[in-house]
Amino acid sequence: MAKKESTGGTVKVRLVKGLRGSQAKHRLSVKALGLGKLNDVRELKDSPQVRGLINKVHYLVQVEE
Repeated sequence: MAKKESTGGTVKVRLVKGLRGSQAKHRLSVKALGLGKLNDVRELKDSPQVRGLINKVHYLVQVEE
């Protein structure tokens, strides 16, 4: 059985670029992160799933650890 990696902690994500003109899948990823408007900030649990969403839309968000 695979060992679960516990990263603990949280990560702050800020939407720094508007969604207009971005791909539909990327807009859905931003919405999944809980961000809606420009300069919205969410504090999320640091997990591989969240990191994957952030990597997908890295050009739209800023990570504040």
